[in-house]
Amino acid sequence: MKMRSVGLSAVLLVAASLCLCAADKPFAMPKDLPPYGTLKPTQPKNLKKLKLSNGMKAWIVSEPGFPKVALALAVHGGYAADPADRPGLADLLAATVTEGTATENAKQLAESMQSVGGDLEASADADAVVVSTAVLANGFDKALNVLADVGRNATFPESEVKLAASNLISGLQASEAEPGFLARRALYRSLFADHPYATISPTKESLTAATAAQLKSEYLRRFRPDGAIVVVAGDVTAEKAEEAIEKAFGSWKAPASAPVAAVPPPSQSQTRAVVYVPRPGSVQTALYLGSLVPSPSAPDYYSAQLANAIYAGMFGSRLVTNIREDKGYTYSPGGRISGLGATGVLVTRADVRNEVTGPAFNEIEYEMNRMATTAPSEVEVTTAKRYMVGSLALQSQSRSSVALRLVGFWKHGQQPEELWKSSEKIEEASPADIENAGKKYFGASHMNVVAVGDEKVIKDSLAPFGVEFKKAQ
Repeated sequence: MKMRSVGLSAVLLVAASLCLCAADKPFAMPKDLPPYGTLKPTQPKNLKKLKLSNGMKAWIVSEPGFPKVALALAVHGGYAADPADRPGLADLLAATVTEGTATENAKQLAESMQSVGGDLEASADADAVVVSTAVLANGFDKALNVLADVGRNATFPESEVKLAASNLISGLQASEAEPGFLARRALYRSLFADHPYATISPTKESLTAATAAQLKSEYLRRFRPDGAIVVVAGDVTAEKAEEAIEKAFGSWKAPASAPVAAVPPPSQSQTRAVVYVPRPGSVQTALYLGSLVPSPSAPDYYSAQLANAIYAGMFGSRLVTNIREDKGYTYSPGGRISGLGATGVLVTRADVRNEVTGPAFNEIEYEMNRMATTAPSEVEVTTAKRYMVGSLALQSQSRSSVALRLVGFWKHGQQPEELWKSSEKIEEASPADIENAGKKYFGASHMNVVAVGDEKVIKDSLAPFGVEFKKAQ
């Protein structure tokens, strides 16, 4: 399944590239090619929404046929909820929440999941901690009970906490050797300053100082039914899933303390200085440019996504055609809009050879300003829509992807019907909507800039643009 999805994605990307190249320069397509077929949006799902008496939500998508079910338990409270002196603690919480409960140790939990064909996974991001799995349909009840056990009775054994902290420190050290990680960390700190979204990872100090007792305290604060959702997608009837969810989670009581507070909307910390991360001897410069855009629940979110697809989000986008295909400055540039609960973030990235750091930066800003001042062509709009709707259709083929997309909608304050309405909204966006999003969000003057590489190369290459320089903290 995974290999097939990659193959289909490649077809979409190549098609997008050919179409956009045709829009921007002479490209003789064969005259006898048939026209595009009808674009088929994601079809409505058999969806059921529940709210238990304890405040917990449940979303169930019943898809009979292939005998597999994906499940996810999510709670509010990711990096943005971490104590100020423990940045990234949510990563350690996620790494240890599945390492033992009051009745089963880590090995027993893993064996329970393996007996029904699944693995237990946990992760954290800015807004939530998510525990998920995908199992054979006949193992649904067991898997759901394991999720409930983890969500209600995790114990955080001291030995497991120390091991997980050590592993995360090793992973952090490996990440800090990667220019992309250094650039993203510096960019989010530049964009968000003192806002909770500034944190994208733990620090060595926060991991070293964390204790099992502190994790237990944070677990009790975040894992509570009135701040949680369980999502089920796959070969199980809504009636059976509802009964099992009520049995597994219905007696879970919310504590008297207040739930995790909602993350306040941020204001961009704007700077025109180039924030640089020295990497002596680097033969490349990692250029990252970012700004805040609408949250996923905003009316113009999909228009901004389409503008980004045309600008840099597809293989044949304006930026890729310019600095990869035409000029050969970089192999894999791109742009992406990531949704958070209270905002969205537009990030452009390009790893370029030292000698073209300045020219590449110039072309990136040129394409940003072109997106802000030049209306997209009919071909660009059509291609972007087909690319985005096709990508969503591919994602809907995997039960695990459906479950995690639903969790994402919940985190962003959206309804589960977004699962199929998102493709409708993409189709409904007009060329004027996309042009307006380009004008509003894509001008180069909106962007914070981060460069990772040799300090002298960065300063010598970017000084002609009249920018100041600020070393990343």
